[in-house]
Amino acid sequence: MITEEKKRVLELFAEGRKFYKLLQFEQAKQRFVDALRIDPEDGPSKVYFARCKHYIDSPPPDDWDGVFVMTTK
Repeated sequence: MITEEKKRVLELFAEGRKFYKLLQFEQAKQRFVDALRIDPEDGPSKVYFARCKHYIDSPPPDDWDGVFVMTTK
């Protein structure tokens, strides 16, 4: 049984991913923030929140394929 809280986290994460794929990183980041307010331990939302912050500071190239490339270990 999935809780209503977890359902909402999943919905927000899915919305965030849509914005992320559209290069709308501010909107995506906000969805991940909202998900983390409900479940601060949601790992996928934490990862995508950090990626959005990265891309807001350093936008990807115009031909970006949606793949996050780690540049440091």
